[in-house]
Amino acid sequence: MNSRLSLIRANIEKLIVLSDSEFDTFSKYLVLRNIPKKHKFLSAGEVCNYTGFITSGCLITYTIDENGAEHVIQFAVEDYWIGDLYSFITGSESAYNIEATEDTTVLIIHKNDLEKVYEQIPKFERFFRILVQRSYVALQHRITLNQRGTAQDKYENLLQKIKGIELRSTQKHIASYIGITPESLSRLKRKLHNK
Repeated sequence: MNSRLSLIRANIEKLIVLSDSEFDTFSKYLVLRNIPKKHKFLSAGEVCNYTGFITSGCLITYTIDENGAEHVIQFAVEDYWIGDLYSFITGSESAYNIEATEDTTVLIIHKNDLEKVYEQIPKFERFFRILVQRSYVALQHRITLNQRGTAQDKYENLLQKIKGIELRSTQKHIASYIGITPESLSRLKRKLHNK
């Protein structure tokens, strides 16, 4: 088994146990997608009819406002699942862009193929239900932190959650995620460094 398949299997088996034949059935639906740095995994206006598992690299999810400013809402690295859940479930156009901040490799599964997996291996419904629940909890935590936390709280939380993110994405993206300007992020970093 190659390292990409080993990584996705280990991720899945944190929540459900698979036999070799069950994993083989699942893995035959996976499609490898290489996304060069600054290229998109998903563009706003497209329907997200797939979900992906990152085996290497880093992706950001962001929106663009009416003034052309980017607003980063998520970073995702190896061992993360990525996609636009709302678009995936409803079939509506995505409001998000998902873009690589470095060369990235993703194993994707299309929605129709995932339905086949659910029919053939029902325990996968449990796996993806738990993923959706965890995603919802993470979103609630992010909203609460945005409402109550300081810029420093948000920055430290991001650094703790994704080790080395400051080396894998731009200061502009990190500042956008926190909700401050890149200049304010520079001041915050200097302040933390001088502590």
